[in-house]
Amino acid sequence: LSRHGSSAGKRGPSHPHPSPETQGSGAPAALMGGGASKSKAAKAKAEEDARILAEEAKAKVAEAELKALNDALKEKQAEKEKAEADAKALDEAAKAAAQAAASGSAHSSSAAAGSSSSPDDAGKAAPEVVTAAEVVAESPASAPRAIVMLFGPPGSGKGTQAPKVVEKVGAPQLSTGDMLRAAVAEGTEVGMQAKAVMDAGGLVSDEIVCGIIRERVAKPDCAKGFVLDGFPRTVEQAKALDELLAKSNEAVTKILAFDVPSEILEERVCGRWIHKASGRSYHVKFSPPQSMKLLDDGTPDLETMLDDATNEPLVQREDDTAEALKSRLDKYYAQTTPVLEHYQSKGIVSHINADQAPDKVWADTEPHL
Repeated sequence: LSRHGSSAGKRGPSHPHPSPETQGSGAPAALMGGGASKSKAAKAKAEEDARILAEEAKAKVAEAELKALNDALKEKQAEKEKAEADAKALDEAAKAAAQAAASGSAHSSSAAAGSSSSPDDAGKAAPEVVTAAEVVAESPASAPRAIVMLFGPPGSGKGTQAPKVVEKVGAPQLSTGDMLRAAVAEGTEVGMQAKAVMDAGGLVSDEIVCGIIRERVAKPDCAKGFVLDGFPRTVEQAKALDELLAKSNEAVTKILAFDVPSEILEERVCGRWIHKASGRSYHVKFSPPQSMKLLDDGTPDLETMLDDATNEPLVQREDDTAEALKSRLDKYYAQTTPVLEHYQSKGIVSHINADQAPDKVWADTEPHL
């Protein structure tokens, strides 16, 4: 018994030895968890890299398309300029040939008339011979086109005077927005170039805008000239326009700047209300709706601002507030003042006092056209 007890004491408590399977069972689980995390991270990185590559590829395609459109535009412009030069040369040659032929014909007719005259023809005047050269010489030279610009801050009444200017000049009013939309709708080369830039989220360059203007002013309705409204907005655009016009030996002929004090502009702009469905416009001071009633502080009761025709509520535009107007005026003067200074030395800028009745504004404007 002592031997067994001693042996048992030496052996100590009996504990089962862990098996290799049990001993290593925790490690593989931990490794598997870490591997899954790394796999997800790698997959996410691969997807992000693929997205970036796709965007870069898309940007390169758009850039290539834009470059191709630019190249095509320049090529077409060069072809057009060459065709115009060739046509001009042919026209001058034809006129010279016609003049020479007409002159020779006139001399021959005079000689024939003198040799074949009889006593019966004495005292009779020879029939008048009108040559092509004389017709050209007697034709009045084509007047240079009237190229007019309109400038005026929001609320200056420029929109009221513009139709009268258009009628007086006999030329259409052109705005860059309208021309841009028309060029895109017509699918012209410059229009498609502008569309590609806008679809890519970019801003249309001055070069493209001038290209659109060049296409538009070549149309028959601009034979007497055109009235630009809202362009140029910067000195850079003004210089680009000057270069464009110089190619046809033309230049801006008149700039009308409608001036109104800022405090008057605030009264005009912030008092405007419109009927959104029809576009009918009202003003709390100059043209109030019939339903308008004033509160004790002199401001209109908003519930009484109703359209005369439909009795529907009137609204104010978001930018017809004092805060919005100040921002618009700051931007307008910052852009416009340098442009007017650019043309001032040419003696073509006329400042019109627009702080008066519309008829009086027109009476002051008309003599400048």
